[in-house]
Parts: sequence; C-alpha cells; structure tokens
Amino acid sequence: MAETVTRNRKAFHDYDFEEFYEAGLQLKGTEVKALREGRAHLKDSYVVVRGEELYLVGAHIGPYGNAPADRQHEPERTRKLLLKKREIKELIGKLSRQGYSLIPVQIYFNQRGWAKVQLGLGKGLKKHDKRRKKKEKDVKRRLRQNYDAQIR
Repeated sequence: MAETVTRNRKAFHDYDFEEFYEAGLQLKGTEVKALREGRAHLKDSYVVVRGEELYLVGAHIGPYGNAPADRQHEPERTRKLLLKKREIKELIGKLSRQGYSLIPVQIYFNQRGWAKVQLGLGKGLKKHDKRRKKKEKDVKRRLRQNYDAQIR
C-alpha cells in the first residue's frame, strides 16, 4: 500500500481531470528524508515542459532538520520528473491541446519505497463550472443523508 506524503486538494476544485499518470521524482537525499517526515505541500505547483523533459515547479519540500546547513536542499527548487520517453511524448501531445494542464495531485511512496508524484491531466474549471460541481456534490450528499435516515 502506498504511503501518501501530501495531496493537492485545491487541484480537484480548480481542474476537471481526465487522466492520471505516475512519475518518479529526481530528489536529493535530504529531500527524501524530509518527505518521509511529511514536510511537503503541492499548493500552487505545476508541471512545465522544457525540450523533451518535464519539470515540477513550485512544489515545497521543507528542510530536513538533522542535516547540516551546508548539505540542506533549496525548498522550492525545480525538480525533474522521471517518465519513459514514450509517456513524455504522449503527454506533450496532449498538453498542446487548448486548455489542458498537467497538475501534481499527490506525492507518495510506493511499495518499493520510491517517491512518486501522481499527475493529473485536465482542463481548468471556470467559476460557473466550480459552482455547478459544488451544487452536484451537495445534492449527492443530501440524497445520501436522506437515504441513511430512512434506513435507520
């Protein structure tokens, strides 16, 4: 079972995701240890394409407390994402479509202990879409509450 370090909950409010991808992260040793302590957040982070490579920008991984100051990493540095070439080319093609973005959804450790980031490919929601989505969620919640009340 995967051990989740952090989730980008705001992403599900701001985007309508169609597909999800799993990518590795190119990290330094202190970053891995800080992730194991849960010192990370994905708020306002995104993925950029440079050439034929993908990079995670804006993800914050806090400093590792037991490391000396000269070995500490920069908390918000740009980190390379590790995917197969075929996957990268496929993603670049999909990102070229109008309005699509690649947003980090969560960082976790898989069963083998590798740090991974889940990326969501989707379109940004407009304000009226967000309202409609919230309304539908509220209706489903009320229906579920009424159903639970009838069963008791």
